Amino acid sequence: MSKELRGVLTALSTPFNPDETIDVATLRQIVDRSIDAGVDGVVAAGSTGEVGALSSEERLLLIKTVVEHTNGRVPVIANTGATSTAEAIRLSKAAEQLGADVLMLITPYYEPLSLEETVTYIKDVARSVSIPVMLYNIPPVTGVNLDPATVRALAEEVENILYIKDSSANWEQALQLIHHHSDVIGTFIGWDAYLYSALAEGAAGVMAGTANVVPDEIVAVTKRIAEGDLAGARELWNAVYPVIDALLTVPFIPAVKAGLTLTGLPAGSPRRPTAGLDADDLAKVEQALAKLSSLKQNIG
Repeated sequence: MSKELRGVLTALSTPFNPDETIDVATLRQIVDRSIDAGVDGVVAAGSTGEVGALSSEERLLLIKTVVEHTNGRVPVIANTGATSTAEAIRLSKAAEQLGADVLMLITPYYEPLSLEETVTYIKDVARSVSIPVMLYNIPPVTGVNLDPATVRALAEEVENILYIKDSSANWEQALQLIHHHSDVIGTFIGWDAYLYSALAEGAAGVMAGTANVVPDEIVAVTKRIAEGDLAGARELWNAVYPVIDALLTVPFIPAVKAGLTLTGLPAGSPRRPTAGLDADDLAKVEQALAKLSSLKQNIG
């Protein structure tokens, strides 16, 4: 697909079998669930997909499975960032050959780099492929923040850097990206709780792990904003936000998997050493979903 990337992108959860191998059959169901709800793209091997617990070959298996099963219905974004430039280039070239539409580059996170080192890494990896690249700014993990001025300079210098996923949770920075730099780069907000505000401000879109659990509701909010019905979108957002808040205020990866299971699509447990939710946290997610279900007639 070559159309401009916009809207809601589901950061796909990675389901595992009891022996911790990837559950390919359930992954296909998770992909269908999001596409059937009307999302605008799906993301393979992102943070919600437990990328840090996957081998490089498992990441490529995820990307291959998602690309093949999506079959052109929506764009596929593949996270190919790695802890070394050489491995990120290898993964990026392989994902391009597998048919990914956009590559997402998380910067090295094991040993935090300087901003200069990070910029060099990004340029080297982005220039190794011809398809669009999305920067992934998540300073709480990487220890390096891609500030708006740096992002603009990268987009102006490297022609296939077209998007950024900003998970800095810095609202002022997000606003600067949206309002001052959208002429050179499309901003996707990666902090789910900012979904309504970011889209109302004019962000290109959102990348949401919570869209695994409540894709219909998130898409409904997005559509109303796109149609200019901010009051209607706000009403829907008020209904779905407590679920998003519940998922974000407990361990997120296990919360998404618990949410998938509670809504009828068992996604297994996180890969060890990450544990599932304890009873109190599970109850919090379950209660939020039950309350949303009781308001379902107001969603759509």
